[in-house]
Amino acid sequence: MKTVAFETLGCKLNFSETSSMRRDFANRGFEIAEFDEEADIYVINTCSVTQSANSTCRQTVRQALRLNPDAFVAVVGCYAQLEPEEIAEIEGVDAVLGTKDKFKLLDLFDDFAKREETIIHSTDVNEAVDFHNAFSSDDRTRAFLKIQDGCNYKCSFCTIPMARGKSRSAKIDTVVRNARQLVDEGFREIIITGVNAGDFGAGTDEDFFQLLQALDEVDGLERLRVSSIEPNLLHEDIIHFAAESKKLQPHFHMPLQSGSDEMLKLMRRRYQTDLYLSRVELIRELMPDACIGVDVITGHPGETDELFQESYYFIDSLDISYLHVFTYSERPNTHALTIKPVVDHEVRKERTHKLRQLSAKKRFIFNERFIGQKRPVLFEEENKNGFIHGWTDNYVRVAVPFSPRLGNTIQEVTIGKRSENGFYFGTLPKDIVQEEQVIKELIAYE
Repeated sequence: MKTVAFETLGCKLNFSETSSMRRDFANRGFEIAEFDEEADIYVINTCSVTQSANSTCRQTVRQALRLNPDAFVAVVGCYAQLEPEEIAEIEGVDAVLGTKDKFKLLDLFDDFAKREETIIHSTDVNEAVDFHNAFSSDDRTRAFLKIQDGCNYKCSFCTIPMARGKSRSAKIDTVVRNARQLVDEGFREIIITGVNAGDFGAGTDEDFFQLLQALDEVDGLERLRVSSIEPNLLHEDIIHFAAESKKLQPHFHMPLQSGSDEMLKLMRRRYQTDLYLSRVELIRELMPDACIGVDVITGHPGETDELFQESYYFIDSLDISYLHVFTYSERPNTHALTIKPVVDHEVRKERTHKLRQLSAKKRFIFNERFIGQKRPVLFEEENKNGFIHGWTDNYVRVAVPFSPRLGNTIQEVTIGKRSENGFYFGTLPKDIVQEEQVIKELIAYE
């Protein structure tokens, strides 16, 4: 029996797809190893959003070969689709599989023996028209369910359409069936994910709103989140539905990228700041306690000091909860490379630092609002220095004294003071605390 280890670079969607590949190998009789262990086969699922992702891939290949110089090394995914020849030049790589072929490892190779020359399976990304179901988990409580792949947008900075192809989706009945399977496996919360999840059903008679309505009816599913959705696709009827749903959590993550209309045009985004503001205001009107996360890019070509300040002031004015800040990175064959002026790398870093400071401030202000309030918390299972952690419905990190009985349960918790590590101490209801004390005393007596 051969052993195989997997490493995922990049987004939650990549993690979902790696999990599917791992299950495929396990079903064929392979023994699954951790990536820091010696294995016969190493599969590296890559990302190519930034230049650093590419260098990380190289480092990961070297890590695998240090563990076993004779191992079969396969590099798959987005970077493999965009730069197959470049990857093939990395010493020790045996196979390179792009978007269409990454799920065919088991069909393309039978012995997984070390090759003298690298084999490349990378076809035109436009031929990637099939949808592959995938789901993964970061613990035993929350699962990430892939509903959509590819993207029809042409944002100036992005290589994803070139790496993953056109937008395509599962059918609603397939997604619902996968969700039921996850519920049967014990997951309490599902996060639906995709390259452009809000574009679900593009070109068909189904759409994202219909999908949410169907998932809202899944028996046993207690929590539902959307990993990210474009503001132009977060229609008002979806926000109204979320406000009424008992399963959709009050947590939205909407990419903004820039708070300057001029920059949004340069970036080829499909909205302006007035639409973004209207979405935030409607969420706040209907769900005052909702958590709102925002993606922002700093240092995109054309971002002058004045336009950055305009963006900063707009973001500062928004009633949002946190930012994910990305420093612009040049990517081959993207429109952004034709835009001037190019922003100095040090300036990019300074702008990223300023926005991350703003994010920390907004996160603190948002979280502090809920001290003394009761919120439902889905607890994980790990014992972290005597505490068990979980997330509230509106995405505040909370911890209470560890008890294995709390793992994968939802409890009403009173939120207390902030810890030095950023999470908030919580207090459980008295009946649960008393019950835990009785159990501890019985254990001690036995």
